[in-house]
Amino acid sequence: MSYANALLTAATTVVVLLSSDAGSTAELVMFERAGCTWCARFDAEIALIYPKTDESRTAPLRRVDLDRPLPADLAGIDPGVFTPTFVVVDQGREIGRIRGYPGDAFFFGLLDRILRPSGRS
Repeated sequence: MSYANALLTAATTVVVLLSSDAGSTAELVMFERAGCTWCARFDAEIALIYPKTDESRTAPLRRVDLDRPLPADLAGIDPGVFTPTFVVVDQGREIGRIRGYPGDAFFFGLLDRILRPSGRS
């Protein structure tokens, strides 16, 4: 491979990486605990399909175990007392939450209300 081709390949890779990261500043943080029945139900009904959804492309799922110290970047987010609690975080700021798991019939509707620009406060 010539130097010019290598440079072009590297530049293309950087553009692809930057463009793929540009739209995904938000994340869906799931605060959970071991033994949580509703967390297990979320796992059975939603967790496997979530990565394939439009919502996941907007806000990828991040799981946080409440029996461990909170990650430093979530220090300003109150996880609440109920598990699971789902918090949509965008650039370090909470933009909405779902307390508890409402079941597969309601989860995406509630999440979509948070993710829609008109649903943000």
